[in-house]
Amino acid sequence: MLVADKFKAKAAIEAIKGIKTLSELATEYKVHPNQISAWKKLLLIHAEELFANGKKRKSKTEEELTSPLYEEIGRLKMDIKWLEKKL
Repeated sequence: MLVADKFKAKAAIEAIKGIKTLSELATEYKVHPNQISAWKKLLLIHAEELFANGKKRKSKTEEELTSPLYEEIGRLKMDIKWLEKKL
């Protein structure tokens, strides 16, 4: 996680806690109150994904990674067959 991401997450979490007003947080973090509201909204929208089953995300990511590789293997096999015919 990048420093900027940690900064945004920290500000959004404090906004969700509601201990300080948006104006106080904006002064503390030196950003506009609307920006903190946007980060808070983004965190609330995507909070469910943080607790999603890791296997689902991992298998999808694995499929996304392997699919182009299998396509490339298929293309290379076709190239080999074409070259064998030319010899």
